[in-house]
Amino acid sequence: MVRLLHIEFIKLWNNRASKILIISYFVLLTSIALVAAIKFDIGPIQFHLADQGIFNFPYVWHFNTYIAALFKLFLAIVIVSMMSNEYSNKTIKQNLIDGLSKKEFILSKFLTVISFALISTIFVFVVSLILGLVYSDFNELPIIFSDLEFLLAFFLKLTGFFSFCLFLGILVKRSAFALGFLILWSIIEQIVFGILGWKFVSWETAKIIKGFFPLQSMSNLIKEPFSRLKAVQSIANEIGEQVILDYQVHWYEITIVLCWTAIFVYLSYALLKKRDL
Repeated sequence: MVRLLHIEFIKLWNNRASKILIISYFVLLTSIALVAAIKFDIGPIQFHLADQGIFNFPYVWHFNTYIAALFKLFLAIVIVSMMSNEYSNKTIKQNLIDGLSKKEFILSKFLTVISFALISTIFVFVVSLILGLVYSDFNELPIIFSDLEFLLAFFLKLTGFFSFCLFLGILVKRSAFALGFLILWSIIEQIVFGILGWKFVSWETAKIIKGFFPLQSMSNLIKEPFSRLKAVQSIANEIGEQVILDYQVHWYEITIVLCWTAIFVYLSYALLKKRDL
């Protein structure tokens, strides 16, 4: 496994575009810390974003994993480009001639996917921990290390999403078309959801069905965190509204994403096995 990973990272690091995208991705993850510096005055009111509790433990785990997941498209481009380059440079054929089996080839790509997801998760953990220790009003250990399931959800979300990108890269062979198909698929999920709720079932049932779609199931792992902020809750209470949402990471949501991940990896292997290279 180490040998397979070593081969993949040499390919990525020798590709200038991939190197720039990977570095940009981690720079953007670090830029979450810049949110703490946002300050502005509205008349006599001084607004400091860090004072709104976004870096309080354990909320920081939820907020930072949600924001960090928005940058995943950078690595998605790397993954589909990785497969596109294998075909355009004919390295995939050379790897197989050199003795690498198709199963090992897919395993090397999936190990790269897991590595990206794991390194991203560790990186977000470190950044969030530092921000929390600096700005959080709560520094008791039980509070600091509660809600860490959001980090697990973040890891699984990236793994599932990158596995989907890997499959699209193998299916389409061209990075631009693969990314286009990814955008198209997200639109298709919304259209199917709309048709189901409008014509066939209730909107509540349509929402449940939508939760089984690939991209939506990954999105469901980490719900939006903004309505948890005290400022938002206070505004809602003032206008007579109550914000009662379920923000937890549920086992069935994890199971759905794991199933899709397994499906995408298997389809990638089945497609490569069937295809004449």
